[in-house]
Amino acid sequence: MSVKSVAADVDVDLRQLFASLARNWLRILVVALVITGLAFALTWLATPHYRAETRLLIETRESVYTRPDGTNDNDKPILDEEGVTSQVEVVSSTDILKQVAQKLNLSRLPEFDETADMPMLSRLLVIAGLKSDPNEIPPEERVLTKMREKLNVYRVEKSRVIVIEFSSENPRLAAEIPNAIADAYISVQGNANIESNSAATDWLAPEIADLSKRVKDAEAKVASYRAQSDLLMGGNNSVLATQQLSELSSELSRVRANRASAEATADSVRRALQNGGSLDAVPEVLSSELIQRLRERQVELKTNIADLSTSLLDNHPRIRALRSQLADLDRQIRNEAEKIMKGLMTQAQTAQARENQLVADVNTLKAASARAGDQQVELDALQREATAQRQLLESYLTRYREASSRKDSNYLPVDARVFSRAVAPSEPYFPKILPITGAAFVGSLLVMAIVTLLQELFSGRAMRPAAGARFERIEQVAMPVAHEPSNHEPADIEDVEDRAAEAQAEPEAAAAAQATAAATGEDVERARPTLGEVEIDKAVENLITTGAARAIFVSPEGDEAAASSVLVAREVSDAGLRVLLLDLTASGAASRPMLDSGVFPGITNLLASEAQFSDVIHPDLYSDCHVIPVGTADPVRAMRAADRLPIIMQSLTTAYDLVVVECGPADAQGINRLVGEGTEVFLSLLEPNDEVAQAAVELIESGYPDLTLVTPVGYETPGTPVPGRRSAA
Repeated sequence: MSVKSVAADVDVDLRQLFASLARNWLRILVVALVITGLAFALTWLATPHYRAETRLLIETRESVYTRPDGTNDNDKPILDEEGVTSQVEVVSSTDILKQVAQKLNLSRLPEFDETADMPMLSRLLVIAGLKSDPNEIPPEERVLTKMREKLNVYRVEKSRVIVIEFSSENPRLAAEIPNAIADAYISVQGNANIESNSAATDWLAPEIADLSKRVKDAEAKVASYRAQSDLLMGGNNSVLATQQLSELSSELSRVRANRASAEATADSVRRALQNGGSLDAVPEVLSSELIQRLRERQVELKTNIADLSTSLLDNHPRIRALRSQLADLDRQIRNEAEKIMKGLMTQAQTAQARENQLVADVNTLKAASARAGDQQVELDALQREATAQRQLLESYLTRYREASSRKDSNYLPVDARVFSRAVAPSEPYFPKILPITGAAFVGSLLVMAIVTLLQELFSGRAMRPAAGARFERIEQVAMPVAHEPSNHEPADIEDVEDRAAEAQAEPEAAAAAQATAAATGEDVERARPTLGEVEIDKAVENLITTGAARAIFVSPEGDEAAASSVLVAREVSDAGLRVLLLDLTASGAASRPMLDSGVFPGITNLLASEAQFSDVIHPDLYSDCHVIPVGTADPVRAMRAADRLPIIMQSLTTAYDLVVVECGPADAQGINRLVGEGTEVFLSLLEPNDEVAQAAVELIESGYPDLTLVTPVGYETPGTPVPGRRSAA
């Protein structure tokens, strides 16, 4: 499996890539062991930190035996999520932390106040102004800052449990401080309840005194108004006039009923007497004892008459006597009935008189009751006010007695309790030597493996031609044939400078020098003169020794002289440095022999913003060197962004050890944008002639006195080029 690179038309050789791990296993292992050793040493020397936690439960602490009368558990709301979160803030409040800090005297410990035992290095940094002086901060604030850094208070999700977590270098303090914070919180809440209770009693006492006076005044007003208005109270808590009116009304009804009954009875008796009817149908007549005895005597006489009639005639004296007695009994009965009728009439008249009197009394009481009703409304209002004041007073008295009893007994339960106290931890939570050391070893192995893979990837050794990739074949630049050196003494760069000076001073001398150079050129078949140029090996040695970052090659003789920059770049790359060749020639004379093609994107595409660095950097097919070819973009459009060349050069020198730039037959003004810190300028030549000499003179006069002449003549490329030896850009 391989990764396709469209820009370079190459693939990643995964076998070659991962084989680099096996080749560099010793370096990877050594670096990993060194990092692991450092991690072990740091964790071994690090100050251990211990952590402990205390847990609080927010709940109602009032019991059934101490709960105030008339209340229950449902009357007091339970804290919701926001309420418990608010208690978390109370636990970590400044007041509680100050109490704990003062109680445990934490300001004397260097862990909480660095001024207690400040190291000499810290003192020197403070004196030098590189560190703020901790003495400028109040001691209390310094201690609180350290405590907050080590304290963690949070609520357990979906519960009313608050966790107080604290870490310290001292395991004893790691347990004491959260316990002290929990105790301080309980104490603060208790004191808050005591203050609230005391405030309630202090407020209730004068209120009760004032309310007692108001109740007394209200009740006095009720009694006074009742006396003034003569609203005497009768039975059933009603006004006496109203009660009397009710009683008289009842009596009047009874009297009227008796009168009507007496009149009716008298009428019935009168009718019976007037019509000669029987008086037996009248209950009042029958109820008379005298009439009952007369009726008995009458029955007895009738019985005797009946008995005697069987033996005696009607005119018999005895029968006549008995009948005379019977008639007398009838008269007596009627007389007695008349008396009863007269009695009933008298009774009816008496009832009528009583009724008239009662009606007058009722009318009188009606007026009195109406007046009493109006007065009763006012009295009821006064009574309601007095009753309300009395009930409020009783309520205040009950609460005052409860609050006073709690205050005297100092019993005010807090709605929180500690159900898990912190204990001194036996093992530190930091540092964990084994996990940290193991993580350092694994991490360093992983990082070194990645670094090794990246080095292998960027070096080009893990790259191979992509399947189906085709490269345009071009002719290689012909290398000049070496000739035997002549007997002429080699001239160095000082001779060129002298010739330039003489050419400026005396035109005739310059013309003579040019004639001499021309004569020397004609004698090239016989002997090759020199201008002090060096060979490829010397140029490479010079670049490596001086540590140059940029090598600018100028080739006045055209494309064939560009071979010098190619050979130098390959030799330096073979020496182990990361090298990139930038081809700025018009024909791509330097990059074509390295890529076997001229269709790759290059510097013109980068300047025209058509590609990125990763798209224009390609591997040399025959060395570890990287190449940026001329490219395929419009040169005119690319040259409009020529001002970006210094930025591009700076980026390339940052990524590579050496950047070789082939400029072709450029002048001093043309290479100004490419020159920077650590730049070496080379003039590549094949044959010493006037053109080369003139180019050298112009470069020297333009500010490049350290110009080096280099020639590829006589250089033999070692070995046979092997396609496929390339690098990933």
